[in-house]
Amino acid sequence: MATACGGTSTSSPTSSDTGTAGAAAATVTIASMNYGAPVTVPPGARIAVTNNDSVEHSVTSDAAGTFTVDVESNDKGTFTAPSAPGEYAFHCKYHPAMHGTLIVK
Repeated sequence: MATACGGTSTSSPTSSDTGTAGAAAATVTIASMNYGAPVTVPPGARIAVTNNDSVEHSVTSDAAGTFTVDVESNDKGTFTAPSAPGEYAFHCKYHPAMHGTLIVK
């Protein structure tokens, strides 16, 4: 179960920059106000976010301070997955009905 939002990141768990160095382990693609299927990555992996919508979104962990990234409309960003394995629920801070899941293992 998932919904839409997007962003960018650095090596810290919470960030928002449009880094492009290194290949991402996975991509969260936001389209039609939806995040798509849950994404599975290894701990500390770089995750790309592609926002195909015409509005800004975020990928913000439900647990405060774990990760967040804002992605402008029709733009891309990255963030770093948490180092601890587990399932991390996230949402869009701009569109509260949008929800997704990041699986770290």
